[in-house]
Amino acid sequence: MSLPFIQIRDIADLVEAIRSAQATNKPLALQGSGTKNKLGRYVARDHILSLNALSGVELYEPEELVLSARAATPLSEIETLLAKNNQQLAFEPVDYAFLLGQRANSGTIAGVLAINASGPRRIKVGAARDHLLGFSAVTGRGEFIKSGGRVMKNVTGFDLSKLLCGSYGTLAALTDITLKVTPKAETEKTLILFKHTERECLNLLRQATASPHEVSSLCMIPVGRMEGFDQNIAAFRLEGPEISVSSRCESLCLELVENDVGRTVLNEEASRIFWQKIRNFEPIKTCDGQIWRLSVAPRDGSDIIESLQSAGLPIQGYFYDWAGGLIWLALVPAPHAHAKIIRKIIDQKGGHATLIRADAEIRATVDVFHPHSEVLAQLTSRIKFSFDPACVLERGRLRAEF
Repeated sequence: MSLPFIQIRDIADLVEAIRSAQATNKPLALQGSGTKNKLGRYVARDHILSLNALSGVELYEPEELVLSARAATPLSEIETLLAKNNQQLAFEPVDYAFLLGQRANSGTIAGVLAINASGPRRIKVGAARDHLLGFSAVTGRGEFIKSGGRVMKNVTGFDLSKLLCGSYGTLAALTDITLKVTPKAETEKTLILFKHTERECLNLLRQATASPHEVSSLCMIPVGRMEGFDQNIAAFRLEGPEISVSSRCESLCLELVENDVGRTVLNEEASRIFWQKIRNFEPIKTCDGQIWRLSVAPRDGSDIIESLQSAGLPIQGYFYDWAGGLIWLALVPAPHAHAKIIRKIIDQKGGHATLIRADAEIRATVDVFHPHSEVLAQLTSRIKFSFDPACVLERGRLRAEF
Protein backbone atom coordinates (compact mmCIF):
# COMPACT_ATOMS: atom_id res chain seq x y z
CA MET A 1 0.00 0.00 0.00
CA SER A 2 1.46 3.35 -1.00
CA LEU A 3 1.77 6.02 1.64
CA PRO A 4 0.12 9.45 1.35
CA PHE A 5 2.71 11.41 -0.64
CA ILE A 6 2.40 15.20 -0.72
CA GLN A 7 4.31 16.80 -3.58
CA ILE A 8 5.30 20.40 -2.80
CA ARG A 9 5.52 22.76 -5.77
CA ASP A 10 6.54 25.95 -3.98
CA ILE A 11 6.76 27.63 -0.59
CA ALA A 12 3.05 28.43 -0.56
CA ASP A 13 2.30 24.71 -0.90
CA LEU A 14 4.69 23.95 1.94
CA VAL A 15 3.08 26.49 4.26
CA GLU A 16 -0.38 25.13 3.45
CA ALA A 17 0.67 21.50 3.98
CA ILE A 18 2.24 22.17 7.38
CA ARG A 19 -0.69 24.28 8.58
CA SER A 20 -3.09 21.55 7.48
CA ALA A 21 -1.05 18.92 9.30
CA GLN A 22 -1.06 21.05 12.43
CA ALA A 23 -4.84 21.51 12.25
CA THR A 24 -5.50 17.79 11.74
CA ASN A 25 -2.67 16.52 13.99
CA LYS A 26 -1.12 14.47 11.17
CA PRO A 27 2.68 14.27 11.42
CA LEU A 28 4.77 14.88 8.33
CA ALA A 29 8.01 13.25 7.25
CA LEU A 30 10.23 15.53 5.15
CA GLN A 31 11.92 13.98 2.14
CA GLY A 32 14.28 15.14 -0.57
CA SER A 33 16.12 12.22 -2.14
CA GLY A 34 15.35 9.93 0.81
CA THR A 35 18.95 8.99 1.60
CA LYS A 36 18.63 9.97 5.29
CA ASN A 37 15.43 8.00 5.97
CA LYS A 38 17.26 5.30 7.96
CA LEU A 39 18.91 7.79 10.32
CA GLY A 40 17.39 8.72 13.67
CA ARG A 41 14.65 7.00 15.64
CA TYR A 42 12.36 4.85 13.56
CA VAL A 43 8.87 6.30 13.27
CA ALA A 44 6.02 5.42 10.92
CA ARG A 45 6.16 7.67 7.85
CA ASP A 46 2.41 7.96 7.29
CA HIS A 47 2.49 11.27 5.42
CA ILE A 48 5.57 12.09 3.34
CA LEU A 49 6.20 15.67 2.28
CA SER A 50 8.31 15.63 -0.87
CA LEU A 51 10.48 18.72 -1.35
CA ASN A 52 12.05 17.56 -4.63
CA ALA A 53 10.57 20.47 -6.58
CA LEU A 54 12.58 22.93 -4.48
CA SER A 55 15.78 22.29 -6.42
CA GLY A 56 18.40 24.27 -8.28
CA VAL A 57 21.32 26.62 -7.70
CA GLU A 58 19.95 30.16 -7.48
CA LEU A 59 23.14 32.17 -7.08
CA TYR A 60 26.83 31.39 -7.35
CA GLU A 61 29.51 34.07 -7.16
CA PRO A 62 32.92 32.37 -7.15
CA GLU A 63 34.77 35.62 -6.51
CA GLU A 64 32.60 36.28 -3.44
CA LEU A 65 32.87 32.67 -2.21
CA VAL A 66 29.12 32.33 -1.82
CA LEU A 67 26.50 29.96 -3.22
CA SER A 68 22.72 29.88 -2.77
CA ALA A 69 20.61 26.86 -3.64
CA ARG A 70 17.15 25.49 -3.06
CA ALA A 71 16.83 22.84 -0.38
CA ALA A 72 16.51 19.73 -2.56
CA THR A 73 19.42 20.59 -4.85
CA PRO A 74 21.59 17.46 -5.17
CA LEU A 75 24.87 17.77 -3.31
CA SER A 76 26.63 16.25 -6.33
CA GLU A 77 25.33 19.09 -8.54
CA ILE A 78 26.73 21.68 -6.14
CA GLU A 79 30.10 19.95 -5.81
CA THR A 80 30.40 19.59 -9.59
CA LEU A 81 29.67 23.28 -10.09
CA LEU A 82 32.18 24.28 -7.44
CA ALA A 83 34.86 21.99 -8.90
CA LYS A 84 34.64 23.83 -12.24
CA ASN A 85 35.91 26.90 -10.40
CA ASN A 86 38.40 24.95 -8.27
CA GLN A 87 36.25 25.51 -5.17
CA GLN A 88 34.69 23.25 -2.56
CA LEU A 89 32.56 22.83 0.53
CA ALA A 90 35.45 22.79 2.97
CA PHE A 91 33.64 20.68 5.57
CA GLU A 92 33.54 17.83 2.97
CA PRO A 93 30.18 16.27 3.94
CA VAL A 94 30.19 12.55 4.65
CA ASP A 95 27.80 10.28 2.77
CA TYR A 96 25.95 7.89 5.07
CA ALA A 97 24.66 6.01 2.02
CA PHE A 98 27.82 3.91 2.20
CA LEU A 99 26.72 2.63 5.62
CA LEU A 100 22.96 2.52 5.12
CA GLY A 101 22.73 0.63 1.84
CA GLN A 102 21.46 3.67 -0.04
CA ARG A 103 22.52 4.94 -3.46
CA ALA A 104 25.76 6.85 -2.97
CA ASN A 105 26.23 10.48 -4.02
CA SER A 106 22.49 11.11 -4.29
CA GLY A 107 21.76 13.23 -1.21
CA THR A 108 20.55 16.83 -1.14
CA ILE A 109 22.15 19.89 0.39
CA ALA A 110 19.29 20.26 2.89
CA GLY A 111 19.83 16.67 3.97
CA VAL A 112 23.50 17.41 4.62
CA LEU A 113 22.62 20.37 6.83
CA ALA A 114 19.70 18.62 8.53
CA ILE A 115 22.11 16.08 10.03
CA ASN A 116 25.15 18.40 10.13
CA ALA A 117 27.16 15.90 8.08
CA SER A 118 30.80 16.93 8.49
CA GLY A 119 33.86 15.09 7.23
CA PRO A 120 37.53 14.68 8.19
CA ARG A 121 38.45 18.35 7.67
CA ARG A 122 35.92 19.44 10.28
CA ILE A 123 38.62 19.56 12.96
CA LYS A 124 40.26 22.49 11.14
CA VAL A 125 37.47 24.31 9.27
CA GLY A 126 34.43 23.60 11.43
CA ALA A 127 31.24 21.63 10.91
CA ALA A 128 28.58 22.02 8.21
CA ARG A 129 26.67 24.46 10.42
CA ASP A 130 29.68 26.80 10.47
CA HIS A 131 29.45 27.22 6.68
CA LEU A 132 25.75 28.05 6.55
CA LEU A 133 25.46 31.81 6.00
CA GLY A 134 21.70 32.02 5.75
CA PHE A 135 18.52 30.12 5.03
CA SER A 136 14.79 30.34 4.60
CA ALA A 137 12.40 27.73 5.97
CA VAL A 138 8.87 26.98 7.08
CA THR A 139 8.52 26.10 10.77
CA GLY A 140 6.22 23.52 12.31
CA ARG A 141 3.84 26.42 12.98
CA GLY A 142 3.51 26.95 9.24
CA GLU A 143 5.43 30.24 9.44
CA PHE A 144 7.92 31.26 6.75
CA ILE A 145 11.19 32.49 8.28
CA LYS A 146 14.53 33.81 7.03
CA SER A 147 17.82 34.06 8.87
CA GLY A 148 21.30 35.26 8.01
CA GLY A 149 22.35 36.40 4.57
CA ARG A 150 25.26 36.19 2.15
CA VAL A 151 28.11 37.19 4.46
CA MET A 152 29.35 35.95 7.82
CA LYS A 153 28.36 38.46 10.50
CA ASN A 154 27.92 38.36 14.24
CA VAL A 155 24.33 39.57 14.23
CA THR A 156 21.00 38.62 15.75
CA GLY A 157 19.46 35.67 13.94
CA PHE A 158 22.70 33.96 13.00
CA ASP A 159 22.34 31.37 15.75
CA LEU A 160 19.17 30.02 14.12
CA SER A 161 21.46 28.38 11.57
CA LYS A 162 23.19 26.55 14.39
CA LEU A 163 19.84 25.30 15.71
CA LEU A 164 18.53 23.94 12.42
CA CYS A 165 21.73 22.12 11.48
CA GLY A 166 21.56 18.72 13.11
CA SER A 167 17.86 19.00 13.98
CA TYR A 168 16.87 16.27 11.48
CA GLY A 169 14.04 18.39 10.11
CA THR A 170 12.21 18.50 13.44
CA LEU A 171 12.16 22.31 13.74
CA ALA A 172 11.51 23.55 10.22
CA ALA A 173 11.54 22.52 6.57
CA LEU A 174 14.41 24.26 4.79
CA THR A 175 13.53 25.87 1.46
CA ASP A 176 16.62 27.90 0.48
CA ILE A 177 20.21 27.79 1.68
CA THR A 178 23.23 30.10 1.35
CA LEU A 179 26.67 28.63 1.95
CA LYS A 180 30.21 29.81 2.30
CA VAL A 181 32.50 28.08 -0.21
CA THR A 182 36.30 28.05 -0.31
CA PRO A 183 39.07 27.62 -2.89
CA LYS A 184 40.56 24.16 -3.12
CA ALA A 185 44.10 23.84 -1.85
CA GLU A 186 46.84 23.99 -4.47
CA THR A 187 48.03 20.57 -3.35
CA GLU A 188 48.05 18.20 -0.40
CA LYS A 189 50.12 15.45 1.15
CA THR A 190 49.42 12.93 3.87
CA LEU A 191 52.07 11.79 6.30
CA ILE A 192 51.48 8.19 7.45
CA LEU A 193 53.24 6.99 10.59
CA PHE A 194 53.27 3.36 11.76
CA LYS A 195 53.31 2.44 15.45
CA HIS A 196 52.98 -0.77 17.47
CA THR A 197 49.97 0.33 19.52
CA GLU A 198 46.84 2.40 18.95
CA ARG A 199 47.61 4.51 21.99
CA GLU A 200 50.97 5.52 20.51
CA CYS A 201 49.26 6.52 17.25
CA LEU A 202 46.64 8.57 19.06
CA ASN A 203 49.32 10.32 21.10
CA LEU A 204 50.93 11.37 17.81
CA LEU A 205 47.62 12.79 16.58
CA ARG A 206 47.22 14.92 19.68
CA GLN A 207 50.83 16.05 19.46
CA ALA A 208 50.23 17.18 15.87
CA THR A 209 47.14 19.21 16.79
CA ALA A 210 49.29 21.22 19.18
CA SER A 211 51.95 21.86 16.53
CA PRO A 212 52.17 24.98 14.31
CA HIS A 213 52.05 22.92 11.11
CA GLU A 214 48.34 23.44 10.28
CA VAL A 215 47.33 19.82 9.88
CA SER A 216 43.85 19.79 8.32
CA SER A 217 42.81 16.19 9.06
CA LEU A 218 44.02 13.54 11.49
CA CYS A 219 42.84 9.94 11.79
CA MET A 220 44.00 6.64 13.26
CA ILE A 221 43.30 3.30 11.57
CA PRO A 222 43.84 0.06 13.54
CA VAL A 223 45.75 -2.78 11.94
CA GLY A 224 43.74 -4.70 9.38
CA ARG A 225 41.06 -2.05 8.82
CA MET A 226 42.47 -0.38 5.68
CA GLU A 227 43.65 -2.16 2.55
CA GLY A 228 47.33 -1.56 1.88
CA PHE A 229 48.32 -1.06 5.53
CA ASP A 230 49.29 -3.99 7.75
CA GLN A 231 50.09 -1.96 10.88
CA ASN A 232 48.39 0.62 13.10
CA ILE A 233 48.63 3.97 11.33
CA ALA A 234 48.33 7.62 12.24
CA ALA A 235 47.53 9.85 9.24
CA PHE A 236 48.07 13.61 8.94
CA ARG A 237 46.80 15.66 5.99
CA LEU A 238 48.54 18.91 5.07
CA GLU A 239 47.09 21.24 2.43
CA GLY A 240 48.10 24.48 0.75
CA PRO A 241 50.74 25.80 -1.67
CA GLU A 242 53.29 23.20 -2.78
CA ILE A 243 56.28 24.82 -1.06
CA SER A 244 54.37 25.26 2.19
CA VAL A 245 52.99 21.71 2.22
CA SER A 246 56.41 20.18 1.58
CA SER A 247 58.03 22.30 4.28
CA ARG A 248 55.33 21.62 6.87
CA CYS A 249 55.28 17.91 6.09
CA GLU A 250 59.04 17.70 6.60
CA SER A 251 58.87 19.71 9.83
CA LEU A 252 56.00 17.62 11.19
CA CYS A 253 57.86 14.45 10.33
CA LEU A 254 60.96 15.66 12.20
CA GLU A 255 58.82 16.57 15.20
CA LEU A 256 56.91 13.30 15.42
CA VAL A 257 59.19 10.60 14.07
CA GLU A 258 61.33 8.54 16.41
CA ASN A 259 63.79 5.80 15.56
CA ASP A 260 61.15 3.05 15.82
CA VAL A 261 58.55 4.78 13.69
CA GLY A 262 57.98 3.66 10.12
CA ARG A 263 56.64 6.29 7.77
CA THR A 264 55.48 7.07 4.28
CA VAL A 265 54.14 10.15 2.53
CA LEU A 266 51.17 10.02 0.17
CA ASN A 267 51.38 12.40 -2.77
CA GLU A 268 48.50 14.60 -3.88
CA GLU A 269 46.41 12.00 -5.73
CA ALA A 270 47.02 9.20 -3.22
CA SER A 271 46.25 11.59 -0.37
CA ARG A 272 42.91 12.59 -1.87
CA ILE A 273 41.96 8.96 -2.41
CA PHE A 274 42.91 8.11 1.18
CA TRP A 275 40.74 10.83 2.71
CA GLN A 276 37.86 10.03 0.37
CA LYS A 277 37.99 6.52 1.81
CA ILE A 278 37.87 7.92 5.34
CA ARG A 279 34.97 10.18 4.33
CA ASN A 280 33.17 7.09 2.95
CA PHE A 281 33.79 4.95 6.07
CA GLU A 282 36.12 2.53 4.26
CA PRO A 283 37.64 1.04 7.47
CA ILE A 284 34.23 -0.31 8.61
CA LYS A 285 32.39 -0.59 5.30
CA THR A 286 32.70 -4.39 5.26
CA CYS A 287 31.25 -4.72 8.78
CA ASP A 288 27.64 -5.91 8.66
CA GLY A 289 26.62 -5.11 12.25
CA GLN A 290 25.23 -2.17 14.16
CA ILE A 291 27.21 1.06 13.90
CA TRP A 292 27.73 3.70 16.55
CA ARG A 293 29.20 7.18 16.29
CA LEU A 294 31.05 8.13 19.49
CA SER A 295 31.99 11.77 20.03
CA VAL A 296 34.56 12.04 22.83
CA ALA A 297 37.53 14.06 23.99
CA PRO A 298 40.55 13.04 21.86
CA ARG A 299 42.54 12.16 24.97
CA ASP A 300 39.89 9.58 25.97
CA GLY A 301 39.53 7.68 22.70
CA SER A 302 41.85 4.77 23.44
CA ASP A 303 40.57 4.44 27.03
CA ILE A 304 36.99 4.16 25.76
CA ILE A 305 37.84 1.47 23.21
CA GLU A 306 39.77 -0.48 25.85
CA SER A 307 36.82 -0.21 28.25
CA LEU A 308 34.43 -1.45 25.56
CA GLN A 309 36.73 -4.38 24.87
CA SER A 310 37.06 -5.16 28.58
CA ALA A 311 33.26 -5.12 28.88
CA GLY A 312 33.15 -7.93 26.34
CA LEU A 313 31.42 -6.09 23.53
CA PRO A 314 31.58 -8.05 20.23
CA ILE A 315 33.46 -5.45 18.20
CA GLN A 316 33.65 -5.99 14.44
CA GLY A 317 35.76 -2.95 13.64
CA TYR A 318 36.39 0.71 14.39
CA PHE A 319 38.54 3.69 13.53
CA TYR A 320 39.23 7.18 14.87
CA ASP A 321 38.78 10.51 13.09
CA TRP A 322 39.12 14.13 14.24
CA ALA A 323 42.43 13.48 16.04
CA GLY A 324 40.81 10.70 18.07
CA GLY A 325 37.71 12.67 19.06
CA LEU A 326 35.35 10.73 16.78
CA ILE A 327 35.10 6.94 16.90
CA TRP A 328 33.19 4.92 14.32
CA LEU A 329 32.34 1.59 15.95
CA ALA A 330 30.78 -1.53 14.39
CA LEU A 331 29.37 -4.26 16.63
CA VAL A 332 27.74 -7.66 16.22
CA PRO A 333 23.98 -6.95 16.35
CA ALA A 334 22.08 -7.25 19.62
CA PRO A 335 18.39 -6.54 20.42
CA HIS A 336 19.44 -3.61 22.63
CA ALA A 337 22.31 -2.51 20.35
CA HIS A 338 24.64 -2.64 23.41
CA ALA A 339 23.35 0.85 24.25
CA LYS A 340 23.52 0.66 28.06
CA ILE A 341 27.13 -0.52 28.16
CA ILE A 342 28.30 1.97 25.55
CA ARG A 343 26.61 4.95 27.17
CA LYS A 344 27.72 4.00 30.67
CA ILE A 345 31.33 4.03 29.48
CA ILE A 346 30.86 7.26 27.50
CA ASP A 347 29.21 8.98 30.49
CA GLN A 348 32.18 8.13 32.69
CA LYS A 349 34.48 10.08 30.37
CA GLY A 350 32.12 12.62 28.82
CA GLY A 351 30.80 12.75 25.29
CA HIS A 352 27.86 11.25 23.47
CA ALA A 353 27.02 8.10 21.52
CA THR A 354 24.66 8.01 18.53
CA LEU A 355 23.29 4.81 17.01
CA ILE A 356 23.76 5.24 13.26
CA ARG A 357 22.81 1.84 11.87
CA ALA A 358 20.39 -0.74 13.27
CA ASP A 359 17.16 -2.41 12.25
CA ALA A 360 14.00 -0.31 12.42
CA GLU A 361 12.62 -2.34 15.33
CA ILE A 362 15.69 -1.53 17.41
CA ARG A 363 15.74 2.15 16.45
CA ALA A 364 12.11 2.35 17.54
CA THR A 365 12.87 1.14 21.08
CA VAL A 366 16.48 2.14 21.82
CA ASP A 367 17.45 5.80 22.26
CA VAL A 368 19.25 6.57 19.00
CA PHE A 369 20.60 9.85 20.35
CA HIS A 370 22.40 10.17 23.66
CA PRO A 371 20.02 10.89 26.56
CA HIS A 372 20.05 14.51 27.69
CA SER A 373 20.67 15.81 31.17
CA GLU A 374 17.59 17.32 32.81
CA VAL A 375 18.69 20.88 32.08
CA LEU A 376 19.54 20.16 28.44
CA ALA A 377 16.30 18.22 27.99
CA GLN A 378 14.29 21.21 29.21
CA LEU A 379 16.16 23.57 26.89
CA THR A 380 15.67 21.22 23.94
CA SER A 381 11.95 20.98 24.67
CA ARG A 382 11.56 24.76 24.76
CA ILE A 383 13.29 25.09 21.41
CA LYS A 384 11.26 22.30 19.83
CA PHE A 385 7.90 23.59 21.02
CA SER A 386 8.70 27.17 20.02
CA PHE A 387 9.23 26.03 16.42
CA ASP A 388 6.77 23.14 16.28
CA PRO A 389 4.32 23.04 19.21
CA ALA A 390 2.18 20.26 17.71
CA CYS A 391 5.22 18.12 16.78
CA VAL A 392 4.03 17.74 13.19
CA LEU A 393 7.53 17.71 11.67
CA GLU A 394 9.34 14.36 11.92
CA ARG A 395 7.38 13.42 15.04
CA GLY A 396 9.44 11.19 17.33
CA ARG A 397 12.53 11.11 15.11
CA LEU A 398 14.87 12.79 17.60
CA ARG A 399 13.19 11.95 20.91
CA ALA A 400 10.19 9.81 21.81
CA GLU A 401 8.62 12.77 23.63
CA PHE A 402 8.75 14.86 20.43
